[in-house]
Amino acid sequence: MDETGSGTMQRLCVMNAGSSSLKFGVYDAGGGLRQVLTGAVEGIGGKARLRVTTADGKPVHDATLEAPDHAAALDAVAAIQDGPLAPQGLVAFGHRVVHGGPDMTAPVVVDAPALARIEALNPLAPLHNPPAVAVLRALNERFPGVMQVACFDTAFHRSHPAVADRFAVPDALYQEGVRRYGFHGLSYEYIAGALAEQAPEIALGRVVVA
Repeated sequence: MDETGSGTMQRLCVMNAGSSSLKFGVYDAGGGLRQVLTGAVEGIGGKARLRVTTADGKPVHDATLEAPDHAAALDAVAAIQDGPLAPQGLVAFGHRVVHGGPDMTAPVVVDAPALARIEALNPLAPLHNPPAVAVLRALNERFPGVMQVACFDTAFHRSHPAVADRFAVPDALYQEGVRRYGFHGLSYEYIAGALAEQAPEIALGRVVVA
């Protein structure tokens, strides 16, 4: 079995679709989530660069390409032989999605209704949710039997007090969705967990993360 994760490895591919990038990592899901590949397509919307490396930094693929949108970027990644989207052993996709609105407070399996709910939030994150939706839809067409799970940056903040949601605007606007959602929640969730393990005495207090 080579470094790309072909063969009998159970592979989990995690994706982060940004406004002009598509970052990804491939993990051995049967070996304690050992990373085997990482990479990105950067500069989507024009001439882009696609780079893939092994977990220890060894280059696997480095090329420039025309990537007018995220679907084209995904096609380029899929074209790499034994690359991140090689179908052998692929068991699931995980996605970072910026906006889950007020209701999606935990990771969700992305079926047709869930995808429609995510797409309905495009106006709240117009630079980030549409690329995520495009990638989710393209992967569903390419790998229809492979589970996709979306994790939301906004979910981390849904446990804060209701007063923290509010702007000084009429309640009707709040009910329409004009509120503070909070972002970068997946990063904060990781930091909060790591801090509790590495510096528990600090984690017990009030912490500012920048």
